[in-house]
Amino acid sequence: MSDIVVIFDFDKTILDVDSDNWVVDELGATHIFNQLLPTMPWNSLMDRMMTELHLQGNTIEDIKQVLNLVPIHPRIIPAIKAAHALGCDLRIVSDANTLFIETVLKHLGVLECFSEINTNPSIIDDQGRLRILPYHDFHKSSHGCALCPPNMCKGKIVEKVQSTFTTEEKKTIIYLGDGAGDFCPSLKLAERDYMMPRKDFPVWDLICENRHLVKSEVHEWTNGEDFEHILLRLIAKVISKEDMRHNVDNSNRLFDCKFETIALGALQKPLYVPQ
Repeated sequence: MSDIVVIFDFDKTILDVDSDNWVVDELGATHIFNQLLPTMPWNSLMDRMMTELHLQGNTIEDIKQVLNLVPIHPRIIPAIKAAHALGCDLRIVSDANTLFIETVLKHLGVLECFSEINTNPSIIDDQGRLRILPYHDFHKSSHGCALCPPNMCKGKIVEKVQSTFTTEEKKTIIYLGDGAGDFCPSLKLAERDYMMPRKDFPVWDLICENRHLVKSEVHEWTNGEDFEHILLRLIAKVISKEDMRHNVDNSNRLFDCKFETIALGALQKPLYVPQ
């Protein structure tokens, strides 16, 4: 097991779309969604939309069937499998919900690659209706972060992950995300960590405007090919540093996997976005 923790957002990072919007649109509830959007927080809105879909006669199986058709770039799954095969600890931090995420990852054959999924819990009630609850119950108390939506502060989740590291461990976090909610966790990363924002998405814009606040290296990505290319090269870089520190020669093992042989020298220099 390497000392690398890879944290993925889900929507528009692993997936090419937002799973909430995908389900609502594919099941024909876009008009109601747009009407309700200005009236309540997103998490509450999605819970309400599950009620609307239930009233329209849609079942849990209907929702799962739609989720199994969600678009994903063909290089994302090979990248996840490769990172897992190399011993990385893979986790998800997402403002989606457990049923959506687990359904998609199981369908794609990578659910078991992840040690932890941090997201909004979902349950099926006695009427067969999906209920989506907030990760942080903002009806009872505030999480206290002005950067994040009321139901989830991803920065606090990253801090919780970091709190499990012992003082002797030199773990490295690689964080991949796209949305405004991924900016807060980027501020929690250390100099030895890596931030992978999706270029021209909200988190990228926020990092460009506040580059001096982000301590880690920043490596942009645009599509699934970039996702795989940059992620695996960062992993190679970190493992190489680990081996040098422990005086271990793993050059023959490193990235000798079925996906591709990776040359460390090909890793791009870190991105220094404008401050």
